[in-house]
Amino acid sequence: MQINASLTALNVLKIEDRQTKNTQGKTVISIASRKRRKFNQHLMGRLFDELGLDLSNEKVATIYEQFSNYGAIAA
Repeated sequence: MQINASLTALNVLKIEDRQTKNTQGKTVISIASRKRRKFNQHLMGRLFDELGLDLSNEKVATIYEQFSNYGAIAA
């Protein structure tokens, strides 16, 4: 059962990557970088929520995007 969950997570990652890059071809995916990005987004989301900052604000959205990839490995 764990293998199925792992393969499902990997397939979801591949679909998300293709949608982000707007491509149907094969691309290189770094699972560690994607995990780092998701963690950063989760952490910033919680922090911005506690500070009362709205992601629809252009300045906040720019910082969110800029720091989403902080510490990620280039693939």
